[in-house]
Amino acid sequence: MIPYQKMTKEELLKEQAVLQSAYKEFQGRGLKLDMSRGKPAPNQLDLSMGMLDVLTSQDVLACEDGLDARNYGLLDGIPEAKELYAEILEVSPDEVIIGGNSSLNMMYDTIVRAMQFGFVDSPRPWKDEKTVKCLCPVPGYDRHFAISELFGIEMINVPMTPAGPDMDLVEKLAAEDESIKFIWCVPMYSNPQGITYSDETVARFASMKTAAPDFKIIWDNAYCVHHLTDTPDRLMNLMDACKKQGTEDRVFIFASMSKISFPGAGIAAMAATKHNLDFVKQQMSIQTIGFDKIKQLRHVKYFKNIDGVKAHMQKHREILEPKFNAVLKKLDEEIKPLEIAEWHAPNGGYFISLDTMDGCAKRVVGLCKEAGAVMTGAGATYPYGKDPQDRNIRIAPTYPSVSELDQAMELFCLCVRLASVEKLLSEMN
Repeated sequence: MIPYQKMTKEELLKEQAVLQSAYKEFQGRGLKLDMSRGKPAPNQLDLSMGMLDVLTSQDVLACEDGLDARNYGLLDGIPEAKELYAEILEVSPDEVIIGGNSSLNMMYDTIVRAMQFGFVDSPRPWKDEKTVKCLCPVPGYDRHFAISELFGIEMINVPMTPAGPDMDLVEKLAAEDESIKFIWCVPMYSNPQGITYSDETVARFASMKTAAPDFKIIWDNAYCVHHLTDTPDRLMNLMDACKKQGTEDRVFIFASMSKISFPGAGIAAMAATKHNLDFVKQQMSIQTIGFDKIKQLRHVKYFKNIDGVKAHMQKHREILEPKFNAVLKKLDEEIKPLEIAEWHAPNGGYFISLDTMDGCAKRVVGLCKEAGAVMTGAGATYPYGKDPQDRNIRIAPTYPSVSELDQAMELFCLCVRLASVEKLLSEMN
């Protein structure tokens, strides 16, 4: 295979004709494939079905502190669930609040409370600020950006590097502008690139100076136990790093069991200092008397401790690793020799991020859709849905079967090649 940028116009035209013929053949297959969202596959959900049997009508549904899990009480969750999440997030149990099933819901509520009341260290509610801005590592998680957009929070792109966000830029912006109030982070196996922040990056988050006295790090540790290899990434403990610097009140950590047990029926958690959580609970106590304690008890009885969670995640890995390998194999075979795209092979998480040549992502996604494969929308990994270079595409390999992935990736690679040839020919003209 000759790299496309080394081909003559005649060679590119010949390649285009071959690719167009193959594409028409794909359009005739009537494919219906979906790689648009990071959903667990049905056989992954089957792994947790035993959880539904750990409690019966004959069980005494009492928490370890004696409280009846069937009744009102325990705003911040049962002690056992807090202990389990403290192990997972590497914090102390009194730094944990257990929520409902969704960590996204807890992040949304955190921003709502900040807008309405501010944080414990805020001079005033954020709604009373002239402008509120946030830093957004890009490419990033579309649902984070949607929350900011909904509340009129101005988003500032910060490019990702192999070590995490560009910390020179993060430090400069946060130190200069007091209207920059927070940063969105997926620090381990980031969505979508699968990058884990380096120790230096975490240490700089802890020590950096901020113009806003109430600057917050929204640490969405969604993939903290979602490993895919025998050599998993390791993430430095942000809370510990901040405590050493006296900046621990800037940390809000989130996680959920959505991709561990059931996406619609897991348990989510938020971790922060007791100082922060006491302030949060004042407002939460008006909103709810507490979340589903029976579900919390069910999770604790099923997993027991962090070792139980790790053993369970190994079963997820056995299902997911072949799927990620299938995607990476196709990219290595079909795209790598042509030098028309770049990607990172992650050690965990739920996505593979691919960067096409500039100006090609929308065309690739459109071609895929017209031939029966739905991808995440081009631009979705950037604030306001606008990828300034139109090059990033998020691939979600988890839901389709391996055989479906093989078909989808064959089509995807064909579309990347066709869009790249079109781009190069247009530049020649």
